[in-house]
Amino acid sequence: MHERYLAATLALAVVVGACTAAQGSPLPGPTGAPPGPVTTLGPAPTTTSTTVMDTTTSTVERLPPEPVKTRLIVSGTGDVNLDPLFVRTFPQTGYEDAWTGLFGAFLADDLTVVNLECSPSKLGTPWVKPWNFRCDPEALPSMAAAGVDIANLANNHGMDFGFEAMLDGRQNLLNVGIEPVGTGADRTQAYAPVVREINGWTIAVVGSGGVNPETGSWIATDDRPGMTSGDDTESIAEAIREAKKYADLVLVTAHWGKNGEATPQRFEIGQAEAWIDAGADGIFGHHQHILQPLVWYKGRPIALGLGNFVWQAFPAAAKRTAIAQFVFEPDGRVFACLVPVVIERTGHPVVQNPEARVCGSGTAR
Repeated sequence: MHERYLAATLALAVVVGACTAAQGSPLPGPTGAPPGPVTTLGPAPTTTSTTVMDTTTSTVERLPPEPVKTRLIVSGTGDVNLDPLFVRTFPQTGYEDAWTGLFGAFLADDLTVVNLECSPSKLGTPWVKPWNFRCDPEALPSMAAAGVDIANLANNHGMDFGFEAMLDGRQNLLNVGIEPVGTGADRTQAYAPVVREINGWTIAVVGSGGVNPETGSWIATDDRPGMTSGDDTESIAEAIREAKKYADLVLVTAHWGKNGEATPQRFEIGQAEAWIDAGADGIFGHHQHILQPLVWYKGRPIALGLGNFVWQAFPAAAKRTAIAQFVFEPDGRVFACLVPVVIERTGHPVVQNPEARVCGSGTAR
């Protein structure tokens, strides 16, 4: 849990009271039973006997104690854009304005994952495509201070200024304490998850970039930088299976779907099912620029489309958005909800219940 925010304990308690349990809206297709208890892994202590000078004594081999799991809250958002030429309020308001309407929501959780929809670097030249977004690296410290921990760059704007800028942007994020996911210097790095040890849990986050640029290819290979291929369902499933070998929880942040559509596509539904079958414990979806439902498959939550987050305050339908919160209990119970957020003015999302910063009741739509 972040130590930077003194009200974290209260916020965590309210989250669990407001979030819905795993019998929420079912994802189309077969639905399995809710998950069983989380199994604590690791060798048990062993006892050996030793005889010394005709006196038998028992000695215990002392092993490090297993971490004690406590409640874990993970937040995910849709598209964050820190390009001052696109979000034109920033030169007047400052980049801190992107986060002041959240009332510390990302400091009160345990892990926050966002989709960073711009290249966080001053290097490179624009890729030949209709829209190019360059994050101002000077905006990154305020994002870190707001509590953002992981930024997905596997999307159709993460390399808008080329591979050199993407690699530089990864380092710029690391420099402020935010870990990039979904891109890398080669295929191995791009598919590698971000791994965190929090509240006794090992959590792995995989980045899936299912929306490619209009020209050329950004897909990482063994000898070329790039991003993960989210259109290749099996490649992400394999990354999930590998991460599940050592992680208690595997989460996916997925750039997918059709721009402007409030209804999920059948292809993405199939991917979600395949990835949860492979071991994923939750999915944060984004790209559609409009809010889509939170649904369940085999007791695991899927935020199909989290819309815009730090973005322009239009069109009107895109101003309504949310923070997805997944809550994992040590006894195996899983809760999830959508925290209502409105982009009240350009670059300024606002949590609609500042006191609770969680869903009012049920699974928000």
